[in-house]
Amino acid sequence: MSTEIPVSPPAPKEQPAKVFTGAVYECVRCGTRTTQEELSRLPEVKCICGYRVFKKARPAVVKQIKAV
Repeated sequence: MSTEIPVSPPAPKEQPAKVFTGAVYECVRCGTRTTQEELSRLPEVKCICGYRVFKKARPAVVKQIKAV
């Protein structure tokens, strides 16, 4: 007797997360600046000093909006 076992299609491969290249992060302890792209290459989010807390660095140019 031959029983056929239904075969499910292979699971789709996971797509890597989108990385925004414009984001710059700064270590809270030592002040080292790094990009999101550099952080995504590492196995864990950690600064070269070993600290794991980053803040998003603001751009030097201030956006000015005309008052209404």
